[in-house]
Order: sequence, then C-alpha cells, then structure tokens
Amino acid sequence: MLGLGIGIIIICLIFAFIGVVIFREAFTHRFWQRRVDEGDLEMITQLVQVEVQRWRTERPPKGMAASVWQGIQNVEVIEIDREYVRASTTAEPQFALVGGERRQVSNAIDEAKRVTAKLAERFFYDIPHIRPARVQIDCYTTVQDGGIAAQQCIMTTAANRADAAQIDWDTDPADVIAERLGARYEIDSQGTPTPIQPDDPSYRVSTNGSHNGHSITSDLR
Repeated sequence: MLGLGIGIIIICLIFAFIGVVIFREAFTHRFWQRRVDEGDLEMITQLVQVEVQRWRTERPPKGMAASVWQGIQNVEVIEIDREYVRASTTAEPQFALVGGERRQVSNAIDEAKRVTAKLAERFFYDIPHIRPARVQIDCYTTVQDGGIAAQQCIMTTAANRADAAQIDWDTDPADVIAERLGARYEIDSQGTPTPIQPDDPSYRVSTNGSHNGHSITSDLR
C-alpha cells in the first residue's frame, strides 16, 4: 500500500508539473500576442529576428533544392514595421554536368523566383504571432565589376497578404507564385538579368500614413 501511495503522489506531481509548464507557456504566448496586437515594435522585431535565426540553423526540408535552401539561410532582415517586413537574400545561377560539360541549367531570375516564393510563405505564415500585411523581398546575385565580385539586386517583390491568400502554396509553381506576388525584374535581349533599384518608399508607408519602422543594417543593401 505504501508503494501504491508513493506512486500516486509521484503521478500527481508529474501532472502538476506538466500543468504548470502548459500554463506558463500559454501565459507567455498570450503576453507576446497582446504586445504584438498593441503594436510593440521591439517585440515584433525580436520575434521576426528570432525566427529568421532559426531558419539558419534548422535542417533543410525534404525535397527542397539546395540552392533555394541557401537563399533562405542567407536572408537578412532590412526593415521591420508594425505591418511590414523587408528582407534581402541571394540567388545564384545553377550549373550541372550535361553531356560531359558544365552548363547553366537555371539562371539567377529562375532561382530568385524560387527563393522568393519560399521566403514569402515563411514571412507571411511561419513567424509566431506575426502576420504582416506586406512583405518585400529583394534578391541579389553575384556579378563581376571590373574584376571584383559584387552583389547587385536583380529582383524585388512587394507582396501583400491579400494576394498571398489567393495562392495555393502546396501546388502552385514557384515562378507563378513570385509573379502573382508582384515580382519586378528586368532582362536584356539575351535573357540576362540586369540590375534594378529595389527601393520603393511608398510601399513602406503604413496605412495610417506614418513610417516608424526599424531599419536594420544589411551588407547586401
């Protein structure tokens, strides 16, 4: 009987511990959500940066191309507002062995569209407590400038949640998603991407006409 009593006490203590953990977790989540709903920019910035840092350390999802995963892990947050997130990343052309020769099988714009589609989905839906109304993603690629490697923006996408809600993220091709989100880029007569200016100040003005976002330094900007 003594052993049974001790067992019951231990089980009760375990359930009590689990209950405390669940309560504290729920309280913490409610606290974060309330601060976000109140427009606490420091809390919003922290939540976005923590999630982006997690992307850099997590294992790549099954079936995701290495080049796309690299673009996700290279993402840098440039600016955060109460309803707006702007980020930049890289997209490089891909080469493979074809007929015994190394050939380009995907250009930088193709890769930028794939990276943009995956990043947009994550920024719109995967950050706990954060539901931005607008997301801007600037994609850069490496070019040779006088024999020196440099990064230039080749595509920028200023997406809004209304357009994102119309997308079937599980089945729509990445290039279709990027186009529907408003991808902007330029290519020359040979199909080579040309540098563009990604800045669009009017897009970063919040609905109340003000702009109080946090600007975050990025090496790619």
